[in-house]
Amino acid sequence: MSKKYDKLGNDVFNKVEKINSELFTLTYGALVTQLIKDYEDIEQVNIKLEQMGYNIGIRLIEEFLAKSGIGRCSDFIETAEVIAKVGFKMFLGVNAHVGDWDANRKEFHLTIEDNPLIDFVELPDQYKHKLYYSNILCGVMRGALEMVQMKVKCTFVKCTLSDDSTSEIKVVLEEVLSDMIPVGYD
Repeated sequence: MSKKYDKLGNDVFNKVEKINSELFTLTYGALVTQLIKDYEDIEQVNIKLEQMGYNIGIRLIEEFLAKSGIGRCSDFIETAEVIAKVGFKMFLGVNAHVGDWDANRKEFHLTIEDNPLIDFVELPDQYKHKLYYSNILCGVMRGALEMVQMKVKCTFVKCTLSDDSTSEIKVVLEEVLSDMIPVGYD
C-alpha cells in the first residue's frame, strides 16, 4: 500500500502549481515572529498556530480530494499512509513516515523529513521545547480529518529546532464522527 501512495504522492506533486519555497518559508517565519510579538506567551502562540492550521485544513481537504482523486480510506491505517505519502508530498513537497502504532491502531507518530517550514530557522534557547514552530501542521491535519469525519488530536512530540533528531507529530484518533445532515437539508 505504501508504494502505491508514494507513487501517487509524486504524481500529484508533479501536477500541482508550486510557489517559491524560500518565499513560503520566510513568509511563515514572519507570521510566527509576529505572533510571538502579539501574544508574548508562547503557549498562546502554539494555540494560535494550531487554530490557524485548523482553518486551513478544513478548506485544504477539498483541494486534496479533488487533485489526488483519492476516495474514502478503508481504515485509519490507510488514512495515515495517505496523509504521509500523498498529503505532505502534495502540499509541502516532502516525505513523511508513519510509525509507532499503538496496539489498537488508533494512534501513530508521523515523522517529517526535511520540514520546509523550518528552513533558515534557529530558535533562541528560551523557545526550545516550548514553541512548536510548525504547529500549524497539527491544525491542518486536525481540520482536514474532521472534514472527512475523523476527530483527531495532533501534538508535536519532537522538533529538530529543539535539538531533537527528527520532527515528529503524534496523531490520536479520538472518534469517528457520524455523517450528520444539517437541520433543514433532509
